[in-house]
Amino acid sequence: MVDLNSAFVAREQKQPLPPPASEAGVLGWLRTNLFATPVDAIMSTILLAASFYVAWQLYMWGIANAVFEGTDRQACLPQEGREVGACWAFIKARFSQFIYGLYPVAERWRVDVVFAVFAALLVALAIPRVPYKRLNAILLFGVFPPIALVLLTGGRYSLGGTTLALFFIMAAAATLSLAVGRSPLVNSHGLMKLAKILLVLSILAFMANWVVSSGRITILTYRFTLVSAASFYLAFGAIIAAVLAVALTAERKRLALGLLTPVAVAVLLPFVLTANFGLPQVATSIWGGLLVTLVVAVVGIVASLPLGILLALGRQSQMPAVRLMSVIFIEFWRGVPLITVLFMANFMLPLFLPSGVSFNQLLRVLVGVSLFSAAYMAEVIRGGLQAIPKGQYEGADAMALTYWQKMRMIILPQALRLVIPGIVNTFIGLFKDTSLVYIIGLADLLGTVRRGFNDPVWITPSTPATGLVFAGFVFWLFCFAMSRYSIYMERRLSTGHKR
Repeated sequence: MVDLNSAFVAREQKQPLPPPASEAGVLGWLRTNLFATPVDAIMSTILLAASFYVAWQLYMWGIANAVFEGTDRQACLPQEGREVGACWAFIKARFSQFIYGLYPVAERWRVDVVFAVFAALLVALAIPRVPYKRLNAILLFGVFPPIALVLLTGGRYSLGGTTLALFFIMAAAATLSLAVGRSPLVNSHGLMKLAKILLVLSILAFMANWVVSSGRITILTYRFTLVSAASFYLAFGAIIAAVLAVALTAERKRLALGLLTPVAVAVLLPFVLTANFGLPQVATSIWGGLLVTLVVAVVGIVASLPLGILLALGRQSQMPAVRLMSVIFIEFWRGVPLITVLFMANFMLPLFLPSGVSFNQLLRVLVGVSLFSAAYMAEVIRGGLQAIPKGQYEGADAMALTYWQKMRMIILPQALRLVIPGIVNTFIGLFKDTSLVYIIGLADLLGTVRRGFNDPVWITPSTPATGLVFAGFVFWLFCFAMSRYSIYMERRLSTGHKR
């Protein structure tokens, strides 16, 4: 009798069956995502119909019925039997003014050079594969700003001894910060302690210079007051003491030579700002358009990030005075609208300055915007600091790292990675808020476009809508680019929560 029962064993891996035809391809995606249920089908149909209607209306207004060529308003006026949409001829005719404002036509090449150099340095710094990141960062944040300032304004500034003292105070602070990383024993050396004392005294003397009257002396063709001269010499002494401390404690003595870079910058910067390069002077009062928007936004972004980091660290400091001052600063600026800050910087600040001392209007706006944005940035970064586990702090302390070494090498890199979305969100908000400077008389991109609405040559019913759409598209372009780069950096640094 034959046994009809038998077993089957596969000799090779079987290929998976293809998905059903109803769940694959475009039709499968539509069925799964848009028409899965009757309610989904109804909502998807309504939204698709509305989307097609809006897209069709935009096409008719912006392309089909738009006017692309013309020399005056007659080209964009509705005529019998013809409906007129967007007046792109208005944008084409005034495009250069939307970019440069009233900047002299013969000197606009200087703005183009600044834009091109800034874009090249920024792209090279943003792309991870481009080498020489440190050199690129030095060029972008150290060399480019004074060169751009001279190119845009013409240079030939008249600097006093107080400004030179400020440059050397900043150089001394940078030197002391660099010295900590050059030698692990430098903080305990007597010369380093002396350098810190001299720097504090220099800052106090610089602040006292604004309230104390004193005689004047001339040093290196610069006119100093006695108090500002004391501040200058104290800062210079702090630099020398820090360099000597590193030279005596570092394993490699040549490391001390790297500390001379801030001093070189403090010496070269006044030369660049006061030298005559043959460029005609261009007052900032006639700047406008995209130039003003980018200047305010870039300066605010670059200045607010380091200030925000310092304020966030100060708010978490164990020193009561530092913590109190940081809290007062942050809460004050966060509690005041930006438009009030701009009005205060433009109209009220000159009333508090000593007699004969004044600041450029654009400079006052830059300071106000930077401080305002720094307060918000500080809270974003503080959130990142609080998200760092306590064990990271304890591990850094166990390695006998100093406070600044711990923050620079362990805590801040992790905290900044965690709050990339918040940082970029603050940057985007700052970029859009630059349009508020129009209220105090500065013609940014949106302000320049709005001024064009009053030009009798181009007054038509469609001119305002066309100009606002153009300005909105430019703002969206920059904000969208920042947003996409933020997403790219998040993915590259793997800061998201993986499931």
